[in-house]
Amino acid sequence: MDDAAPVNWEALDALVIDFATSENLIEQQPQESLADSPASPLSPLSPSSSSVSSSSSSSYHSRLIIRQIRRCLAAGDIDAGIELLRAHAPSVLDDHRVLFRLQKQKFIELLRKGTEEGRDAAIACIRTALAPCALDAYPEAYEEFKHVLLAFIYDIHDQSSPVANEWSEKKRSEIAGLMTSVLRAHLQAYDPVFAMTLRYLTSIHKTFCFRQGTTSPISDLTERLLMEERDPPAVPQESFYEAPPFDEVDIQALAHAVELTRQGAVDSLRYAKGDLFQAFQNELCRTKLDVPVLDELVREYCVYRGIVRSGFVASAENDVVNSRPETDIEMRYASESTGNCEDCSTSEIQQLDISKLLQRNRNYTSGERSKRKRWRGRQDEQEYLSGVAYSACSKQDLDAVIARADIGGEHQGIEKQSTEDLNNMDDRYEIVLGIKDLAARGMATEVVEQVNALDPNFFSQNHALLFQLKQVEFLKLVSAGDQSGALKVACSHMGPLAANDPSLLKPLKETLVVLLRPHEEMLGKGLPLNALANSLQVAIGKRLGIEEPQLMRLMRAAIHTHNEWFKLQMCKDRFEGLMRIDSLKELETPLLSACSMLSSSADSSTQGSSQVTTSSSARLPEDGTSPAQVSSGEVCDESAILKVMEFLALPRADAIHLLAQYNGNAETVIQQIFA
Repeated sequence: MDDAAPVNWEALDALVIDFATSENLIEQQPQESLADSPASPLSPLSPSSSSVSSSSSSSYHSRLIIRQIRRCLAAGDIDAGIELLRAHAPSVLDDHRVLFRLQKQKFIELLRKGTEEGRDAAIACIRTALAPCALDAYPEAYEEFKHVLLAFIYDIHDQSSPVANEWSEKKRSEIAGLMTSVLRAHLQAYDPVFAMTLRYLTSIHKTFCFRQGTTSPISDLTERLLMEERDPPAVPQESFYEAPPFDEVDIQALAHAVELTRQGAVDSLRYAKGDLFQAFQNELCRTKLDVPVLDELVREYCVYRGIVRSGFVASAENDVVNSRPETDIEMRYASESTGNCEDCSTSEIQQLDISKLLQRNRNYTSGERSKRKRWRGRQDEQEYLSGVAYSACSKQDLDAVIARADIGGEHQGIEKQSTEDLNNMDDRYEIVLGIKDLAARGMATEVVEQVNALDPNFFSQNHALLFQLKQVEFLKLVSAGDQSGALKVACSHMGPLAANDPSLLKPLKETLVVLLRPHEEMLGKGLPLNALANSLQVAIGKRLGIEEPQLMRLMRAAIHTHNEWFKLQMCKDRFEGLMRIDSLKELETPLLSACSMLSSSADSSTQGSSQVTTSSSARLPEDGTSPAQVSSGEVCDESAILKVMEFLALPRADAIHLLAQYNGNAETVIQQIFA
């Protein structure tokens, strides 16, 4: 499967920065705080800075509270969880369905202690809390109450007992997951957009590969990142069951986006009071991500893109929860610096005085370097665990829960890695990021100078990159009115390059045509410098043994399968804008094509065109289809598609396929299936 779908990396940068800032993973400047972080990209409006600050800080704090409540319940300390609920979300306990489930689990945990005190406390719990809740929680609650009393009789280790399921520790995770779903919706404490987008794209990728019978090129990542189990859904109250019927389009869109049954989608819409997007977020966040793996991917990407400092030698204050991401990345790049640097060993890079090049680089890019943050990891969660809320829970049980997720010690041997090798990797990052920053600012001459100093053989193997850099230099000279200087660049560099590479001849002609209209504003808008800078970073990074981060590989494959999946569905993704997938597909025009656009504009201006429109970006079709592709509406009626999907519980693509076999007649399809 081709996994080389183009991605707008600047759009991904924005999502990743929002995620890292929202989760407080990067160190803020002294004058900044979490409350100063950008608003979530989910917000359609741009609220005032004060409301953004309050919302961001409140959401982060709420997520910390939810995680802490989850830890307490998963550890079996129900009292601590209830106390936290009373302190931070007391109205949740007004729902007797929730309270009954909590008290039932508390009863089991008291009996689990196996002591006389625990047994007495369990009896008291029944009399004062569990029995009263069972009377009005929900219709089946009283039967469940009588059933759980059997725990008095049957031993915890008796796997054949009728209450073996009640004794199972899986019940702990179920109640913890249920409360997480309820609190997330109640406090509006959704994960940052990037985390939800990653869930969504990864889920679609796995579904597409399964249905098409193809092998995923990123299965090593998706299997580690996206966990199979989901949290239980928050169930709507009985009063919500009188809600008006929902649009079948919304029901089917939700059901197939997050893999629900039709009834599950209806219940989710009821809980969200008909808000499709809120229901989608509620369901999407039920899917669990492996947080250490997610943080690893984000940190690796941030280092590669120059968002955070590389810091390969782990600082002493880094908490143990975050040790896995750092050490995995250290090991990956330490091995790459020695094992994946075949190009470097045959070039003059090894003989280069790195310190001189670094100094020259810093003279140009000191401002960019100062903007890079320090990765701090999830220190707040460790601090929160050591606070008052932590002391409310059983330390022994909590330690056991955290220990299952804490694997920081397994890679401690990395600290023995040669400091010289790690510092050398730091230097390589600084060089590559410095060159990327120069290219993004249009400083083509300086880029060529630094690359040649780094590796004199680089451009002999990358003609197109040198040509594009000379294009930038040419266009800047034209916009400055120095046409003779521009022609000198074309004669000395671009002409010989095109003579050796025929594919560059057409771009050369189109570049020269720009001389007909040397308009500075037009040229400025027509230069996709970010695309050129990204290409340079990838090519030079590989020469230095720096591989692209795993997140970039994952996103390319996921965007590709998202396009292919909705080609099969013959419709637009209802949630593409909400998840900012549309911005990830908003592609900058390659520099060679941009010059073609500029030359076309110049041609039209010489013919007396009254209006010239130029663009520096190109968008993939909204539904991932080619203009010539037949739409689902031309195959069969939309109502027929929905009818087959509803009655036969089929995916959209399968419904369209069946309708095409029976001339678009939904009744005939249904009759044939049930015949």
